[in-house]
Amino acid sequence: MKFLIPSIAGIAAVVLGGCMVGPDYHPPKTKLPDAFHEVMPVQPAGAGQVVTASESLENWWTVFQDPTLDSLMARALQNNRDLKQAISRIRQARAERAVVAGELLPEIDATAGYNRALGSRNVQIPLSALGASSAGGGSGASASPGGTTGTRAGPRAEDAGGGNSPAPAATPSGPLGGPTSPFGEGGLPGVTTNLYQVGFDASWELDIFGGEKRAMQAADADLAAARDGARALRVSLLAEIASYYIQLRSNQQQAAIARRDLEAQRQTYAIDRDKFQSGLGNESPMEQQAAQMRTTEAMVPALEGAIRTTEHELAFLLGEDPDALSRELETPGNWPAIPPAIPIGVPSELLRRRPDVRQAERDLAAATANVGVATAQLFPQFSLTGSFGLDSSDVKHLPEWSSHYYSIAPGIRWPLLDWTRLHAAIRVQDELQDQALFAYQTAVAQALKDVEDGLVQYQNERVRRSALAEAVVADRKALQVAEQTYSSGLADQLSALSAEGQLLQVEDALAQCDASLRTDLVALYKALGGGWKIAGPG
Repeated sequence: MKFLIPSIAGIAAVVLGGCMVGPDYHPPKTKLPDAFHEVMPVQPAGAGQVVTASESLENWWTVFQDPTLDSLMARALQNNRDLKQAISRIRQARAERAVVAGELLPEIDATAGYNRALGSRNVQIPLSALGASSAGGGSGASASPGGTTGTRAGPRAEDAGGGNSPAPAATPSGPLGGPTSPFGEGGLPGVTTNLYQVGFDASWELDIFGGEKRAMQAADADLAAARDGARALRVSLLAEIASYYIQLRSNQQQAAIARRDLEAQRQTYAIDRDKFQSGLGNESPMEQQAAQMRTTEAMVPALEGAIRTTEHELAFLLGEDPDALSRELETPGNWPAIPPAIPIGVPSELLRRRPDVRQAERDLAAATANVGVATAQLFPQFSLTGSFGLDSSDVKHLPEWSSHYYSIAPGIRWPLLDWTRLHAAIRVQDELQDQALFAYQTAVAQALKDVEDGLVQYQNERVRRSALAEAVVADRKALQVAEQTYSSGLADQLSALSAEGQLLQVEDALAQCDASLRTDLVALYKALGGGWKIAGPG
């Protein structure tokens, strides 16, 4: 075996120094603006100022200072079923990479077997077949005419061909027989043969032109894309949970306001009814108030139903039973706080933070490598196969060196009449590469659009909230004046109840605005790629 080492070393040197066909991958150059355009030069005073500072957004939801939300996020990252599936896809991509890596290594198989065969007595052997079938390789077999094998009737195995003497070659069907053998399936006519065999078979397809190395590059890129796909799902999951949680708190607050409004409307209706029954008023105001009261009554169960379905949705995202969160979330909580500043960084950071952009870039790298895989099929494929083992007709002689055999078979395969199909396969990969490039460019453009849209919605909602907050202050003062006037006897109770109803309507609008403001902030954090660095499997 020592004489094989220089040959293998020389082949390895050729492989390691060989070229790789196909295009080399270079990350696409993307022109981005220096700053986001939709940042308002003058923003309303108060919390939530948009700034261009660059800060970590790994745990962006903690800026809301809500322990309940923090707990929901942690449990979702641990138990969400879609996230587990994405992590499984990472493990799958890692295993597929290992499969591709295995193609670069030699394949070695251990073999062992025993064969006993009896040739047909009715086969006539042409004299030319004896010479044709005695072309070396393997060893002979002990044989006994008439099927007797208890004692050795013939020469030793090594004398029958196990050493340097030629002997008929064995086949899978028998030591001497086979479908194309003139001896028939069983071997020599009327002769029973035994054959014991152990050995090793090896094969190695030499990656001279780098097709397998390109496949390895594609597998590496696919693995990275699977990781970024899981990160993209993580970002979306966190944003979805935060949005549902904010909606839950909004529905709870709106339900509380609706109940207060309903109580005020019932009092107003009672006054209008008493006036009508006493002959001091007419029926129209009473019926109008009754219709408004019934409308408000209808809103309460709708809001309570929305609260329950939102709890169910959150439980689903957390991988828990639908009613698992009812007790935990049934008590209305305060609004999640808005941070004093919202750092958005600069557009170039999106290429690093947005996992969907990173995934699209890795898909482009894989598509580029696959062009090289297809191109390599145009070139010769070199292979090296060999075997080494021991053959003997008697198991006790099997360990002897004279029972050994070996073969070395370099080979080359070069498609000459299949170039039309191979060139078409290359064109397919070229088009897939172009599609991956367009997908990457779309992902970058979508990321910029998402941030600019998020900035517009969040900042304009802040302006709207500022106006509604001032309206609430004004209506509260109006209610104070109406109550004082009623207490002093200068006006009836209807004026105070009307002022209270107006205040409740504005407070409801403010509650909806607060929910929209926080939901827009969540969407902005999602657009910025917040949360993608969270630790986890893969």
